[in-house]
Amino acid sequence: MNKGIFRKVVLMLVLALTFGPFAAFAEGPGDEMKPAGSAALAEEEVKPTASADVGVFSRYMWRGFELSKHSVVIQPSITVEYKGFSLNLWGNLDTDSTVTDQSEFNETDATLAYDTSIGDFDIGVGYIYYGLDNANDPEELYASVCAAAIPLSPTLTVYRDITEVIGWYMNLGISHSIELPHEMTLDLAGSAGYYYSKDDDFVEVKKVGGVWMDTTKKYQNLHDGQVSVSLTIPLDKYFTVTPMLAYSFPLGGDADDLLTASSFSNDSDFFFGGVTLSIAF
Repeated sequence: MNKGIFRKVVLMLVLALTFGPFAAFAEGPGDEMKPAGSAALAEEEVKPTASADVGVFSRYMWRGFELSKHSVVIQPSITVEYKGFSLNLWGNLDTDSTVTDQSEFNETDATLAYDTSIGDFDIGVGYIYYGLDNANDPEELYASVCAAAIPLSPTLTVYRDITEVIGWYMNLGISHSIELPHEMTLDLAGSAGYYYSKDDDFVEVKKVGGVWMDTTKKYQNLHDGQVSVSLTIPLDKYFTVTPMLAYSFPLGGDADDLLTASSFSNDSDFFFGGVTLSIAF
């Protein structure tokens, strides 16, 4: 896959979704032709939806791993959805990469998903392609179930890496939103992750003589926890801005060792935050 072309596609689509609607808004309501009666309802029912986000964060965190250090990361995303099927493109721009010591667009991911509801449960399945610089590109399958009718909406998501680091990652999350004036919400969330490696190269690590060394024991442990608070602020019918603050931490000694050994900062727990501008229509 030509990653350069892929990244340009992501950026162009995000920009088109972010700024394109202004041209439509300029026409004013009622200027466009509208079908009448049941035909209008039918068209509305099958109409695809699209959204785009641009997030700016103090650090790039993923499943407890620190993937940037002392640099702002910019993460554009675009999603198109139709009848439960969705395609998402997501990218990461590290403005001062610790690896290359320069600005670098170092990741572009694609997710194909299907989501539906069965009774009180929201069900999702999908495929994720991770387009990475200077590394092989992992691919994952996942399935999720959310008990939306239960307080805190517990959600279990199970991921299966099928190409690189063979194994499972399971994440249990909870969330709660508090309604505020002017249609704002205060959003609280927490999650816990568990890794079950079946790969001889994804193993526990131990410090020997001041140096982190791989063991021969596959990494099968409670892994990362994260808590976050965010404020959803609607700007108008289409635009939303969301500042957030989060704390990521290990769930046990083995996780602490692995996350510390893998980090740029020689640490395993991190505060980070940022703001996301979103558009949906």
